[in-house]
Amino acid sequence: MDGLRERVEATDAVWQWLVLLVGGAIPFVESYGGSAIGVLAGVPFVVAVVASVVGNVVSMVLVVTLGDVLRQRWRAGRPPRQPSARQEKLRRRFDRFGVPGVSLLGQTVLPSQITSGALVAFGADRRQVILWQVISIVVWGLAFGGLAAAGVYAFTE
Repeated sequence: MDGLRERVEATDAVWQWLVLLVGGAIPFVESYGGSAIGVLAGVPFVVAVVASVVGNVVSMVLVVTLGDVLRQRWRAGRPPRQPSARQEKLRRRFDRFGVPGVSLLGQTVLPSQITSGALVAFGADRRQVILWQVISIVVWGLAFGGLAAAGVYAFTE
């Protein structure tokens, strides 16, 4: 771990930022994984969290925007279909928790890109999905970055 930290600290800050930005954009790594990995590797807390959050937000916005466009094109001129039993079950959960609940809690099960794409597919407002996903991404990134920083502090003191 010390060798990794020395390498990271010797690396230019721009590269640290770019690596965490790309890491944050990867599903299942996202803001929480990128923040924690960055802090554990020796990247300053603020840089690790901000870079991971930005990468995660950019990828999520691309998925939401593309998903919304595809959904509109797919449904144009087609009659509505009857939802399957599985789709009905997912719809009930969506109706129960709404966009805020699914956005904040969804990261415990699925990446934000998949969660946000599903919300848009259910017909949720794209702007509301983006807003709540950004809030969720920031909260999770801060939480895991903070936990990693607390762990580093606890084991180095």
